[in-house]
Amino acid sequence: MKIIVEVSVMAPLAKVWSAYTTPADIMQWNAASDDWHTTSATVDLKVGGGFCSRMEAKDGSFGFDFAGTYTQVIEHELIEYSFGDRAVQVTFSEGADTDGAGTAEATKCVVVTVTFDAETEHSEEQQRNGWQAILNNFKRHVESAI
Repeated sequence: MKIIVEVSVMAPLAKVWSAYTTPADIMQWNAASDDWHTTSATVDLKVGGGFCSRMEAKDGSFGFDFAGTYTQVIEHELIEYSFGDRAVQVTFSEGADTDGAGTAEATKCVVVTVTFDAETEHSEEQQRNGWQAILNNFKRHVESAI
């Protein structure tokens, strides 16, 4: 089963892409709740390249490496990766002007859509909520840096 989560980010596409793929940024937004954080991140953003984000409970009680391999990368458009026997697709698409009616003051939104293979340990709702929470943190991180 595939699960889809999505967020609209009010920022230029290049900034959204950079924040999604830069280790220092990933460490700022990659957590599903306030009691977790990402303590380190590595990115080798190319087909066959790897990534790893160390995710830990802030109280030190648990942690794990979220790691995998990039299977397709199209700059500013698409990132696909696998981890274990699961696959993820992340798309970046510019939305309509949000204000300014097409003028120079208009801000484009970027819709980030994550489609991932569900796992069997947690319910579909838990998985959707967790991945959505991470995307919501991503949105807040990017928009607060503008």
